[in-house]
Amino acid sequence: MGDIFYLLLSILAIRYLILNRRKIRSYPLVFLRNVAFVLSITYFTFHLMWGLNYYRLPIADRFSQIETHTDEELVDMIEALVIKTNQLQYSITKDTSLAVEIPFSQQEIFEKTMLGYSYLGKAYPFLSYERPSIKKSLFSTALTYMGYGGYINPFTNEGQVNGRLPNFRFPVVSGHEIGHQVGYSAENETNFIGYLATIHNPDPYFQYSAYAYALGYGLNDLRFNDEEKFKELYLRLNPGIRKNFQEMATFWESFENPLEPVFKSVFNAFLKANNQPKGIKSYNAVVSLMVNYHKQHPL
Repeated sequence: MGDIFYLLLSILAIRYLILNRRKIRSYPLVFLRNVAFVLSITYFTFHLMWGLNYYRLPIADRFSQIETHTDEELVDMIEALVIKTNQLQYSITKDTSLAVEIPFSQQEIFEKTMLGYSYLGKAYPFLSYERPSIKKSLFSTALTYMGYGGYINPFTNEGQVNGRLPNFRFPVVSGHEIGHQVGYSAENETNFIGYLATIHNPDPYFQYSAYAYALGYGLNDLRFNDEEKFKELYLRLNPGIRKNFQEMATFWESFENPLEPVFKSVFNAFLKANNQPKGIKSYNAVVSLMVNYHKQHPL
């Protein structure tokens, strides 16, 4: 319904511009006033229905964490993740050189994601998923060109996942969007919640997807601080895991376009305007949450 709602609004806006183009040219200030009025109502409705989640208590407080970590703690987590992810990759494929191919349909992944949340909700009741509404977006191709894995519709509270994503990444992105639905807005927090829901899933394919996801973020963080250590740890990965990482890189590269940075810039400004001062970089802040979680719950 959310996708259809946005489509109808877009059609109505275009229709209004076409039918009133002469009036707009004659009275531009009246047009700008009307636009400001509509945007004000939309922004108020957005906050009333969902946007106030941007001001909720940080999830780190729920887990009694500090949102910082040392380089040594990061390396410790990555080393543990390398071992765990290698084990899972080999247990699934029986060949260290093969990429893992998740054998489920996207609808099956949604159902299994909800199963993971049922286990997570038992451990952390404040993360219970009580009103399921997770689906593929009708605009998946557009989302891909914009560089997005999915989005939460704040007016209908539907989790919309990019249906063009490779299955390797689909479980954690589904978990991420559900994290928004259970009431968390910050991108690092929903990255963390999606990760937790996926590692709590009993399915080994989901666990592999989650640990590889955390490993990617951890290695990316390490790369900026210690290139040599990054190379050392990356080479410890089974070749099949590196193939899965390459699969994701190739996917996004194939959809690169001149407008993607524009969409990212707009989203960055939106996040900063809604109590996320790091903007789009807040996605990477999940590393501290993961490091501190695994200090409390070693792999």
